[in-house]
Amino acid sequence: MKRTTTVIIGAGQSGLAFSKQLADRSIDHVLIERGEVANSWRKERWDSLRLLTPNWQSRLPAYAYDGNDPDGYMNMAEVIRFLQGYADFTGAPVETDTNVIAVRASDGGYVVTTDRGVWRCTSVVLATGACNVATVPKTARNLPDNIKSITPMDYRGPDQLDDGGVMVVGASATGVQLAREIQASGRQVTLSVGEHVRVPRLYRGRDIKWWMDTTGMMDLRYDEVDDIRRARRLPSLQLVGTPEHITLDLNALRGAGAGIVGRLAGLGNTKVQFSGSLANQCALADLKMNRLLDTIDEWITANGMERDFGAGYRFAATRLDPEPCLALDLADRGIKTVLWATGYRPDYSWLEVPVFDRKGRVRHDGGVVDAPGMYLMGLPFLRRRKSSFIDGVGDDARDLADHLCTRLHSAAA
Repeated sequence: MKRTTTVIIGAGQSGLAFSKQLADRSIDHVLIERGEVANSWRKERWDSLRLLTPNWQSRLPAYAYDGNDPDGYMNMAEVIRFLQGYADFTGAPVETDTNVIAVRASDGGYVVTTDRGVWRCTSVVLATGACNVATVPKTARNLPDNIKSITPMDYRGPDQLDDGGVMVVGASATGVQLAREIQASGRQVTLSVGEHVRVPRLYRGRDIKWWMDTTGMMDLRYDEVDDIRRARRLPSLQLVGTPEHITLDLNALRGAGAGIVGRLAGLGNTKVQFSGSLANQCALADLKMNRLLDTIDEWITANGMERDFGAGYRFAATRLDPEPCLALDLADRGIKTVLWATGYRPDYSWLEVPVFDRKGRVRHDGGVVDAPGMYLMGLPFLRRRKSSFIDGVGDDARDLADHLCTRLHSAAA
């Protein structure tokens, strides 16, 4: 049995940032990684994916993007190089190709069993991220065998799809990006839309992420939000990273020829029913976008910077058909594939510590888990709005490493 003070499970941006904070505090630790550094970026993303955040916003503790395209968006190869470069820069003690089998509490600490040995430690950091398993509604089981059912974790590019139409279910960042790519491949896309968050890529000459960063929106803390549970469940922003900095919303997809329908409400064989709430969902998304732009405009005015950014403006409301489509037959529409862009969830199937709520979520307070010496990293709005982004894990890691360090000192006193 090997011993260390802290075992970090996962060597993506969250685990690496936490490792740097522990190293700076001279706390011995090890990172356990099932594959290679940045494994999820290497093996669980589609080929054309780019970051939704500009390159300048790729920042980790004592490390940042230093290329010649700060306003561009990294592709997957660039993300992998960035994270591997960070692991090399920090000398992170990563045990690669090592699968965690179980984590159990034992004698005031934890025993972490892997397929390459057993570790005993005082504290454990769960840094495996929020996107380990694609969530698919139970109704997907009702699809007939001749219609392919896939998730974004299976999808690599449109060439792998059967000829014929594609229904994409879900219209947050993943759904709209895949709908755009598949429609451009010559396949007719029908996009099923529920709750979504619409934003422009650029506003008043700057990236929307620049505005959210500059105005402090991304630093909003979890304990400053009225309903943090809802904030953590909100869909990701409808954004895409492209060299042209295009805005990707429902209007853009309609303009490209995609069909827009409401939230999927029922599925039986090839018959699909949709909610009649599409107009309301779109009106709410438009309203929230305009409130965001109002906040930006108010910040510009308050700082006397109107001349620096030009006049404010608003975008056209989401355009919809006069009569919503409430039902269709997949066979009649020639739809051969359903792609479920309906979200992801973490996988803690190896965690044998009683820290789960009735919905299977780990109980925690801003990443401090309801078990002594256990911490979470990388989940949406964990401690700040930016927690799930590369740019956000550094601040969270600092806070939680401070908590861990205080606990260790208290135990030693």
